[in-house]
Amino acid sequence: MNDNISYLRYRFPRDVISYAVWVYYRLAVSLRDVEDLLAERGVVVTYETIRHWCLHFGRQYARKLRTREGQLGDTWFLDEVTITTIQGERCYVWRAVDQDHNVIDILVQRHKDKRAALRFFRKMLKRQGMVPRRMVTDKLRSYTAAKRELLPSVVHCRDRYTNNRAEASHQPLRQRERRMRRFKSPGQAQRFLSIHARIHNLFCVGRHLWRAGQYRAVRSRAFATWAQVTCT
Repeated sequence: MNDNISYLRYRFPRDVISYAVWVYYRLAVSLRDVEDLLAERGVVVTYETIRHWCLHFGRQYARKLRTREGQLGDTWFLDEVTITTIQGERCYVWRAVDQDHNVIDILVQRHKDKRAALRFFRKMLKRQGMVPRRMVTDKLRSYTAAKRELLPSVVHCRDRYTNNRAEASHQPLRQRERRMRRFKSPGQAQRFLSIHARIHNLFCVGRHLWRAGQYRAVRSRAFATWAQVTCT
């Protein structure tokens, strides 16, 4: 089966489309900011067209990137955070990252009880196809109840400060939420965050861990992978 992404019947070149999608999900910018960046380069396109590109092609890029990721780390750091009220109702973003700061999975839900935790666990297990060696959470009892039912043999750490990695992973969400002036629906939040996570994982190369030359080489490989995924 050919998994190449089709750009047929799109007026703009694939390089322009993939660049617009990359800028929107990689940087904390709005659709109108992307429109201005393209206009400065001589590409005149409306922000509504860019919105369509980001939704349509962003999903396809994220799907291919997830396939390339395979299994991530065996230590899962889990946390949930409240996002701005959507349509008069409070929603929570459940997020899991591994020991290398890669986002394992994200799920937007209206509750943070045991049922919500079970749903999130099942989604992660299905996507990863593996059971973690260790799980780190805060003291929310929903995690303990769901872990007891689905992952009884997994080591569970709830010590203070051990979950800072997962809590810090919410910072890009807060930046984008402010820039977008809140999400309009749980579905929109789920779509955006799912695509954002995959692109984040590709370019999350840990700059502080490398010398300058090594970092540039790793970043170049990330851009080469992006070019392959976007067929540019």
